[in-house]
Amino acid sequence: MKFHRRHVLALPLALLARPLGAAPRPEVERDVIVTWYRLILELVRHTATYSPPVASRAFAYIGITAHEALASGNPALRSLAGQLNGLATLPARTPGDHDEACVLHAALAASARNFFSNTGPTGQRAMGAMTERMAGKAMDGIASDVVARSTAHGEAIAAHILQWSLSDGGAVIENMGFPASYTPGTNPQDWVPTSLVRQQQAPLLPDWGTVRPFAMPTGDACSLPAPPAYSEDPASPFFLAAKEVYDTVTNLTDEQRLIARFWSDDPMLSPTPPGHWIAIVLDIADRDALPADRISEILATLGIAMADAFIGCWAAKFEYDLLRPITYIRRHIDPKFEPLLNTPPFPEYPSGHSTQSGAAATVLTAAFGEDFAFDDHTHEDEGLPVRSFASFWAAAEEAGISRLYGGIHFRFGIDQGLVQGRCIGAYAAGLATRA
Repeated sequence: MKFHRRHVLALPLALLARPLGAAPRPEVERDVIVTWYRLILELVRHTATYSPPVASRAFAYIGITAHEALASGNPALRSLAGQLNGLATLPARTPGDHDEACVLHAALAASARNFFSNTGPTGQRAMGAMTERMAGKAMDGIASDVVARSTAHGEAIAAHILQWSLSDGGAVIENMGFPASYTPGTNPQDWVPTSLVRQQQAPLLPDWGTVRPFAMPTGDACSLPAPPAYSEDPASPFFLAAKEVYDTVTNLTDEQRLIARFWSDDPMLSPTPPGHWIAIVLDIADRDALPADRISEILATLGIAMADAFIGCWAAKFEYDLLRPITYIRRHIDPKFEPLLNTPPFPEYPSGHSTQSGAAATVLTAAFGEDFAFDDHTHEDEGLPVRSFASFWAAAEEAGISRLYGGIHFRFGIDQGLVQGRCIGAYAAGLATRA
């Protein structure tokens, strides 16, 4: 069952309409994780502080929570404790039987409450209804002592991971991530605000590159070479890169416009770029009837890869502090230039969409294999057609080039973002999730 923006208010009713029944326990487990994640995508869309970096962080911690909840009782799975930076050994199960669906539900319900405590009243009601409904399904036919033991363990896993998260440097988001004061650079290549919104006269989350990463050793572990040397010479590589953006946007085809909008994934209007990749995995999980332990394993490593991608990307963005195409083009090519998409309020190099998509493609290719074809339904409910891809890298490359079509990135920022994403994703893909 898929939930989209217009379904948030109706979400509890949609769930209540589904009969409880006595479904096989593996089916209940997978329903628990997929249904909770569908709601989490909507919570990201409707929580004001959830910019793409912040969303990626939540997806990482929630994915780890789900994986650890199941790994604690499944000898085929391996805990990520000791593999992720700062994650200590998690609570062991107490003696006695546990039910995996009950453990998983308790862990995800607590994790959602933890990471979306500041969502609005509608989101709070949706979480409450989801908790009640999925508890009923998970606990149906299970002995009360097993339910109590399983619930306590799931909540203990969530509490352990929440405590770990509080020390990473990204737990508190003030003023929606925009610093109260910011001193811009004075060089001609330095980033300057591109929005008239007062709050966005400072860049989004300038210190995000210092947040503790998950799998990569440091935020700058996948550093990038400097972008092309800034120049206003019409024959220079930098000018030609800007001219490519200008010429492309001026002559967009219908297909290029569609691609730009399909991958736009704006905060508050979508589940954000990392949520887009989560939605892809959920669709594959439904299509291929993946079991819960496989879904949790993939969502954990995907969340880790994308969270690390935003940390590494932001470290590079604020190292190079490069201006956006709209600024350069209006200064030196056409003062009336208007990109197709709104330019995000932070430096250009590298492209965040490209970095996180490269990291996602790296992890998902490792999980599913090369040339794994899939359909992307992420924006189907908003009137955009389903797009089909022959591989995860085909999707990542389209996500990257969409930023050129949108007029908000230079090609070199896109290309180097994909390179950085591949490097960062390799750390997550290298995690041992199976015993």
